[in-house]
Amino acid sequence: MKTLVDQLSQYADYHRDGRNILTHFVGVPMILFAVVILLSRPAWVLGDSGFVLSPAVLAALAASVYYMLLDTRYGISLAVVLGLMLAAGAWLAQQTLSMWLGAGMGLFVVGWVIQFVGHYWEGRKPAFMDDIVGLLIGPLFVLAEMGFVLGLRKEVQHAIEMRSGPVRHARQAVL
Repeated sequence: MKTLVDQLSQYADYHRDGRNILTHFVGVPMILFAVVILLSRPAWVLGDSGFVLSPAVLAALAASVYYMLLDTRYGISLAVVLGLMLAAGAWLAQQTLSMWLGAGMGLFVVGWVIQFVGHYWEGRKPAFMDDIVGLLIGPLFVLAEMGFVLGLRKEVQHAIEMRSGPVRHARQAVL
């Protein structure tokens, strides 16, 4: 299995333009939430426990395990985010068919439009087109980049930049 830095560096190779990274801060959470919403139907209540099982729960559990294997801190953070999305997705799945589908499909389409605008600026195709695992790494990359902006996990940021180069900002891209 690739390491955290291996996965983030491979993904970062496709995301060095600061504008593209900013679009990912919006687009990736929208897409992730859309997938959670759409996978929240069908749902089954298990016995008297009140626990609801859906394809979204199974996918979130699998993704959380993978993220925790890569890095415990990022894994826990993403598990919390996924838990919040699961709660909202479960609520939306209980609404009318049009509300559930409208929210899920609307977020999905708008999120991808935002992503493709960012990749237009980057001048590169999305990472998942060369490696489907990029779809799973996107949320991890966004979380890591948000942390870097806040000054967190500098050792991870440094390791990624040693492999993929620094983020280019709009002014650098023009010069």
